[in-house]
Amino acid sequence: MADKFDLVVIGAGPGGYEAAVEGVQKGMKVALVENRELGGTCLNRGCIPTKTILHTAELYHELQSGPSIGLTAREPVVDMEMVQKRKDEVLEQLRKGIASLMKTNKISVYCGTGTILDREHVKVAPAEEKSGEKAEEKAEENAEEKAEGKAGGNSEEQSGGQKQDQVVLETSHILIATGSVPACPPIPGSSLPGVVTSDGLLDKKDMFEHLIIIGGGVIGMEFASVYSSLGHGVTVIEALDRILPTMDKEIAQNLKMIMKKRNVDIHTGAKVEEILQTEDGAGLICRYVEKDKPCEARADGILIAAGRRAYTGGLITDESSQEVKDMAMERGRIVTDETYETSVPGIYAIGDVTGGIQLAHAATAQGRSAVAHMAGEDMVIRTDIVPSCVYTNPEIGCVGISADEAKARGMEAVTKKYIMSANGKSILSQQERGFIKVVADSDSHRILGAQMMCARATDMISQFAVAMANELTLEDMAKVIFPHPTFSEGILEAVR
Repeated sequence: MADKFDLVVIGAGPGGYEAAVEGVQKGMKVALVENRELGGTCLNRGCIPTKTILHTAELYHELQSGPSIGLTAREPVVDMEMVQKRKDEVLEQLRKGIASLMKTNKISVYCGTGTILDREHVKVAPAEEKSGEKAEEKAEENAEEKAEGKAGGNSEEQSGGQKQDQVVLETSHILIATGSVPACPPIPGSSLPGVVTSDGLLDKKDMFEHLIIIGGGVIGMEFASVYSSLGHGVTVIEALDRILPTMDKEIAQNLKMIMKKRNVDIHTGAKVEEILQTEDGAGLICRYVEKDKPCEARADGILIAAGRRAYTGGLITDESSQEVKDMAMERGRIVTDETYETSVPGIYAIGDVTGGIQLAHAATAQGRSAVAHMAGEDMVIRTDIVPSCVYTNPEIGCVGISADEAKARGMEAVTKKYIMSANGKSILSQQERGFIKVVADSDSHRILGAQMMCARATDMISQFAVAMANELTLEDMAKVIFPHPTFSEGILEAVR
């Protein structure tokens, strides 16, 4: 006999577990299914481990400038084993926190792979079990596990639930929150030892002496910041004409200048052709074409940071009903409507598995909104206003549209800009070049977007998100008194 629930959530990342809590708050009996660790990619293989290591890298970088501010100490030494140990401790603490949250809310956690049988039933099989999957899906998962250097399944402690034999859950609603995995383009030689995705690099107990990064997006540039701050050689190869191609052009240009100052070798408009081992087998050669000229770079490690793709492994199998098999998909992503419902009534999907904005906080908002719709309510969450952050040094925060985007849309906009070199907190803390830009409607002065590249940008950008959600103007924000000396004073200067 199937266990009965009002909501079954497949995937225990931020979107999934927050949606589960939202369901309980709306009076639902909720089950949460996860085949790896609680917290999903963000906690275990993305945001949190990356930022934990970044924190160490930033402190190390600051220590290098000690003599210039009157501090002289023994040359610091990076102990990567201890860095990894601290990272693991942070992750374990957070996983325990989520497990406690699930217990407090009486959410049933099932450890295994969730397969949707029909709109009312989800089968949960032990994560090791692959039988019954479509051949292409099984091959896909095997390739992912190889790329990540991991096998499926985790301990009970990691997953926060109890391992069990196969079980079928009966439910009124299903929410898919299975996230994404690193995208691995078909580059010859990408399976060679020393070639890793972000998952593999985060698990590495030591550091490459020189790292080639294929991809100059957010993931690539964050790792470039880590490695360069710790004094290691970095080469970035980006196929498009600039790094951070989805962000404000001025931010990309400034970050490139800062990275080059730290001896990061950046190549844009460069297409990778192949990866080879050196003759002695001790290193790697990355061959690429830049401006029609064949080039090569050498290193002992290569990071493939070519974005992420929706993960649907095991979700739909030969056991699934025809209705589920026919669920609308687009280039591997699940298609949903404005309420996050799929083409199958009663089945919803949120987060990276749907494509779009691949951010944990976006998935969380979508999950809460989807559950509200299940409960027959309208939840007013501005899912169209989503801040984006890049945890380089200096940090980057963006929300809304840039001046270039406003121009491309034919919008009349005014741009205000403040250079942080005049900010007292920036000067006394030896922050590198930075700025705050605000884009507003020319007539109403209503805030349309903001781009920040400075210390604490990832914390301060939410102020502009609040302003946009409440349709505030430049003049409205200028009424606020900011404390002195702070980085946030730059916001006031930018909107005046």
